[in-house]
Amino acid sequence: MIIYINDKPCEAKVGDLLLNTAKQNRSHIGYICGGNGICQSCFVYVLEGADCLSTPGEDEKAFISDRLFSEGGRLACRTTIVKEGAIRVLTRAEKFRRIVLGLNLPGFITYAQTIGYNVTTKLPSGVSNIASRVQSGRLNPVDTIGKIASGLGPASQLVYKNFIETFPFMQMPLDMAGNAAKGTLDTASGALCTVSGGRLHLPGSTCATHDKPAEAIERITISSK
Repeated sequence: MIIYINDKPCEAKVGDLLLNTAKQNRSHIGYICGGNGICQSCFVYVLEGADCLSTPGEDEKAFISDRLFSEGGRLACRTTIVKEGAIRVLTRAEKFRRIVLGLNLPGFITYAQTIGYNVTTKLPSGVSNIASRVQSGRLNPVDTIGKIASGLGPASQLVYKNFIETFPFMQMPLDMAGNAAKGTLDTASGALCTVSGGRLHLPGSTCATHDKPAEAIERITISSK
């Protein structure tokens, strides 16, 4: 079956999570927590086909206010396709991008108020839900940290992609800034490496000393009489 995420057709089947469908079709929904249901980075608006999706569970109810539920709000990491039908969802990042591109000031104000209301009203229940899952063994903190680390890369790429699509004129300045920052990191890494007398490199940097090909070693034979 075909479902639509941000108006992009995506292959899906009954039993799939919305988050996994997006990842498999490269129509990424944010997932900073790695799909553990402890944040709202995978929040989506279900525009059509709510009856084709699983009913919200306790994890979703702990993080989503009634106001956002009434607007079709769901966590993609907790929402499963339960039957075939027409399904259309819009990610939070895409909705925000469209509001900005449309210069929709009233829409932006309403959007900000709704999100702010959700954060302030659902924070206590969200924290309580996380603590309960940890105590019951349904949430492993060590595993969660690992998933968060693995999810930061795709999440940052999603933010960058949406930012550039919204403000394409910023592509060149950001690239220049990135190259300058890398050059600074490389220089600092080389200095640290020299001072330490070893391989003390900064994350994301290179070292001219250790990155160059190793010099060939000349072997000699010593014999005694």
